[in-house]
Amino acid sequence: MPKVKFLPSQIETEAPKGETLLDTALSLGVSIQHACGGFCACTTCHCEIVEGLDNLEPAEQDELERMEVLDNRTPNSRLACQAKVRGTVVARVVNHD
Repeated sequence: MPKVKFLPSQIETEAPKGETLLDTALSLGVSIQHACGGFCACTTCHCEIVEGLDNLEPAEQDELERMEVLDNRTPNSRLACQAKVRGTVVARVVNHD
């Protein structure tokens, strides 16, 4: 099973393939904003993927369009509500609760 580590909390766990980073974070009590409830309607669950970007399902058009408004977007930015795990990932949560 893939491992997911969240920064800056240093919380790490195994995550089922296909589970979103947001669902994994919430199940662990990781502090991450998610104003829209995980429906790709905002950008509050923005994460920077530190390791394992290729271990997430590719971003779909809705997510790419939503992230265009992020001022602090990087080439490794993803929305946790849309980023589905398929391998080991280290993600830095940008917006903490």
